[in-house]
Amino acid sequence: MTTLDERTAARNDAMPTTRGMNFYRADANLSFVLRGLLAPADLARLEPWLDELGELAGGELDALAFVANANPPTLRQYDEAGQRVDEVVYHPAYEQMERIAFGHLGLAAMSHRPGVRGWPGVVPHTAKYALSYLFAQSEFGLLCPVNMTDSAARTLRRYAGEELQARYLPRLTSQDLESLWQGAMFMTERGAGSDVGAATTVAEPEGDHWLLAGDKWFCSNVDAGVILTLARPVGAPDGTRGLGLFLVPRELPDGSRNRYTINRLKDKLGTRSMASGEVTYDRTVAYLVGELERGFVQMAEMINASRLSNAMRAAAMMRRSYLEATVYAKARAAFGRALADLPLMREDLFQMLLDVEAAAAVVFHTAATWDRADLRPPAFAGVGAGDERPRALLRIMTPLAKCWTTERGRAVAVAGMDARGGNGYVEDWINARLVRDSHLGSIWEGTTNVVALDTLRAIRREGAGDALLAELRDRLAGVRSEVGRRLAAVLAHEVDRAESAMAAAVAAPPHERDLRARPLAERLYHCMATTFLLEEGEGLIAERGDAHKHLVATAYLWRAAFASPRDALDPDETGWRWWPVLEAWEPVPADACEPLLAKLEATPR
Repeated sequence: MTTLDERTAARNDAMPTTRGMNFYRADANLSFVLRGLLAPADLARLEPWLDELGELAGGELDALAFVANANPPTLRQYDEAGQRVDEVVYHPAYEQMERIAFGHLGLAAMSHRPGVRGWPGVVPHTAKYALSYLFAQSEFGLLCPVNMTDSAARTLRRYAGEELQARYLPRLTSQDLESLWQGAMFMTERGAGSDVGAATTVAEPEGDHWLLAGDKWFCSNVDAGVILTLARPVGAPDGTRGLGLFLVPRELPDGSRNRYTINRLKDKLGTRSMASGEVTYDRTVAYLVGELERGFVQMAEMINASRLSNAMRAAAMMRRSYLEATVYAKARAAFGRALADLPLMREDLFQMLLDVEAAAAVVFHTAATWDRADLRPPAFAGVGAGDERPRALLRIMTPLAKCWTTERGRAVAVAGMDARGGNGYVEDWINARLVRDSHLGSIWEGTTNVVALDTLRAIRREGAGDALLAELRDRLAGVRSEVGRRLAAVLAHEVDRAESAMAAAVAAPPHERDLRARPLAERLYHCMATTFLLEEGEGLIAERGDAHKHLVATAYLWRAAFASPRDALDPDETGWRWWPVLEAWEPVPADACEPLLAKLEATPR
């Protein structure tokens, strides 16, 4: 007979949770990937930060995010005297998260100011994105202002004159929230969403500044102190070539508020903690950034940086969804067994793991390419000029990363909700918020179709596709293990197929070329992800004979290139048997890859 104490214990154990976990210590994949990409001294310096943030992400930050998302910001348009103030009022939980992100961690400053938290020089992009990856597992919305502040500082550093830099960079890179001015970019208009060239906001010169008139329709971080925006100078041609890039300060040099109104806040599906709104410029003071006729080109660089941040956040939400599903499946019993012991659940978890590790590989290898390319100008301490291939690689790797991780992020978030069942649909748990937030990544900074078209543009006009194929082939040529060489040979054929698809898309008539853009982007992403996984695996198999990454790479390529996850395979050809070993990061023998690898080798191409 079950005792009362046993019934109480069973009731409490029925709701397993990740609350209180250290998200960094729970993520062996993250620490492994960083070991391969960061210099040992940098990793040793970074790991205490990761451990601290891992604890915050599973504890205080997670709790704050729940409260902030349940209590969205409000717009106070008028003060008690009837004066227009357009003040966004945030819940104290959001403000505390700002203190953690901007102040304590310095996430928006660390790429720009030497010495953030004692780091010698500026923090590498790879390290910054690793910290952000942990942060995003608990709070997605705030990382939009963090990224835009970081990206605005980068854009000003590259293109603005000395006076603008001196006035605004110290504010954008401050860790003191009293002096910090957060950044934003306002591009979207009612009739100009993805078609930025259709923008109707106009700019007219007046003395040392410009005056703007027009409406911006979707403005995230709407009360930012420093706004980068696009406007068309009077008499400029139509299209993107006629757009200039302007800085709109919330506060003018004399301390008065600039002339623009926040008309309302958006009632959004997700990212509810962060304020997005609609803005009207009415003789709004603005300052030209860079060359007047190159406004869109300069803004595009900010967009590209934001795309990598989007990809990182999607990868982080995949990781959180997978972590929630894993913790739940291990501790929750059904039909007399743990859920994690049931073959279908194991297969679901295995498929989620493939996406998590592939996305992490793409995001962090792209971040490492940012470090190689060193797009920051020589004014930064200790920073060189970089070389040309990494710059070309970033032009295509970044949109590819954004294009596919945000698509898969939605699927993995839904799979995580499904694993928890009815509880996952309830707001007491994070799953519903992950599903909502995951849908935004594939819209921000260009929908999936728009980003796929931009990828094709980078291939056609800038030769970025050739740079990517050369990079993948160089990496495959460095594979040395026996199982790795076999997989590399299969993957080399896939790279060849991607090259043929790329050439066909470039040569096709315009309407057909557009239709080819999305499948081409997906094919290139899968080649990129599998190559990075395979390269990671070479270090692991050499170090301890562990084929963990080779198995993940093999299964990922099979699913991406030849099969759907639900194809009826022989049970020995699926990953469900190996999921507990992969999850525990116990050594995987090389022959675990054999069934699927043999199938890959035998598949006609």
